[in-house]
Amino acid sequence: MRLKRFLLRYYPPGIILEYERGGYLRTKSIDLLDLTPETNTDELVSEIRQSEPLITESRAEQVKELVLRLQQKQGQQDHHRFCFCKELKAHILPLTNIAFNKSGSRFITGSYDRTCRVWDTASATEMHTLEGHRNVVYAIAFNNPYGDKIATGSFDKTCKLWCAETGKCFHTFCGHRAEIVCLAFNPQSTLVATGSMDATAKLWDVESGEEVATLTGHTVEVLSLCFNTVGNHLVTGSFDYTVAIWDVSSKRRVHTLIGHMGEISNVQFNWDCSLIASGSTDKTCKLWDAVSGKCVATLVGHREEVLDVCFDLSGQLIATASADGTAKIFNAATHQCLVTLKGHDKEISKICFSPQGSRVLTASSDKTARLWDVQSGVCLQILEGHTDEIFSCAFNYEGDTIITGSKDNTCRIWY
Repeated sequence: MRLKRFLLRYYPPGIILEYERGGYLRTKSIDLLDLTPETNTDELVSEIRQSEPLITESRAEQVKELVLRLQQKQGQQDHHRFCFCKELKAHILPLTNIAFNKSGSRFITGSYDRTCRVWDTASATEMHTLEGHRNVVYAIAFNNPYGDKIATGSFDKTCKLWCAETGKCFHTFCGHRAEIVCLAFNPQSTLVATGSMDATAKLWDVESGEEVATLTGHTVEVLSLCFNTVGNHLVTGSFDYTVAIWDVSSKRRVHTLIGHMGEISNVQFNWDCSLIASGSTDKTCKLWDAVSGKCVATLVGHREEVLDVCFDLSGQLIATASADGTAKIFNAATHQCLVTLKGHDKEISKICFSPQGSRVLTASSDKTARLWDVQSGVCLQILEGHTDEIFSCAFNYEGDTIITGSKDNTCRIWY
């Protein structure tokens, strides 16, 4: 094995090693999820050297410089105030979803008008209209971090794979017997997973366009799914009140997570693949050990359904959004509720952390999105202007651009 170069990853903090083995170029990551501006760099570099044989003594100083750059980035104060930039009348019929590519230079919108549109963020201009579905385009995603492909899942029971650069359709994945309502690329961008109202999830080969597996076991709709960051496991959440963990290589179900008393609204892995969070209409969020499948905590406090859950990029915090109009931040290790975010007048359907983890963004039926300070729970900003409920919101990679999508058929860009 021969180390070729280092790559820096700011969110979450880490160092990517590019190395050569057996004539092939490979990568591995050193995750520094616990790094803070106060971390002793010499001690950390010593620990990295002991655990990673590719880091020789001659490379130690270089690694230290990279750690210092990560700490410098962490030390930058986040006082950014977002200003409304542009409104896009994106579609003639209501939007269903919005998503950024990794850098945030482009984003996509899905719609009831049966199309997905690709937009340039800086100029707010449309680059492509992806046409071909015969019903609502409901689930959409870029193959991040690459960003060169787009997947669209439709109520026409198909998923299509597109070239993000040209808008050309590579494949149409046929096989589901009902509407496709969720999808995801694996981290390697070799597979697409789709979840359907037919109670199954399917895996599709990106290169060949062939179906790789049908994952059966749920009894009703599969509403949410997520690959872990390694790509070896997939988690699915269903209206049958259960969550399932699947081994991607064997295509077998590893665990069925039973405990919720209501439909599953969302499921997510944390960054290091150790935990799964699930939100439910039973008003709770549950934390599960991803290896054993055991429930390690039930996060309570909401008075109505939990509509969305997410981890911050370090995996140390969990945010929940509820139909009771509040959001909550929990410590993933202690399971303690740190703050309750109060201010919205109606239900919160979407929540996400900024890449830095210091801010939380919420989207609500009260026609506003709100930006919150994670530590204090203070509302820092109200993003107003939509004339109907906001169902989607997202940060770009640097956390300095926001997009919001609304039932008023527009999306707004905020800088």
